[in-house]
Amino acid sequence: MFQVRIHGRGGQGVVSGAEMLSVAAFLEGRHAQAFPSFGSERTGAPVMAFCRIDDRVIRLREPVLQPDALIIQDSTLLHQVDLFAGLVPGGFILLNSKRPPSALGLASLAEREHPFRLFTLPATEIAMKHVGRPVPNAALLGGFAALTGVIQLGSVVAAIREKFPPAIAEKNMAAAMEAFEMATRTPEPALA
Repeated sequence: MFQVRIHGRGGQGVVSGAEMLSVAAFLEGRHAQAFPSFGSERTGAPVMAFCRIDDRVIRLREPVLQPDALIIQDSTLLHQVDLFAGLVPGGFILLNSKRPPSALGLASLAEREHPFRLFTLPATEIAMKHVGRPVPNAALLGGFAALTGVIQLGSVVAAIREKFPPAIAEKNMAAAMEAFEMATRTPEPALA
């Protein structure tokens, strides 16, 4: 089973991102589940969502405590919440930022016993370019597909098409495809 935890703020599409990730997996013939966890339901409040993907039926219903991957939609959460708690050794971290990990104060991750695979992707800038709004979820899903290989870009695009009306879907699909291409050109991940 591959487990993903998505962190962001209300209004950034965290819950929708988890749903689209699970739909993408389902479209590939796999079992998937997605669900949110949040306190106050206001724009800007920290939000978390979870996604599980497996080839077998998923019977777990609790939050993802030991994710294989983290998708962090808002880098302002880096030093406010313990985002990396429970991440499995060698796990993926996909961080929405145009800044490199060293500029984000993530040096302490390098001191951990087991390194993680850390990637940064300017998903908000990609979303602004294509969607016209700072909603990075579709771009991050494109990057996630490229970096992890857990799902295919075609499935992400199909899930986006299913989620949104045609005009909005086209913009989000363009964001996902650009992020996928950018992540494909990314050298090996920084071990953190």
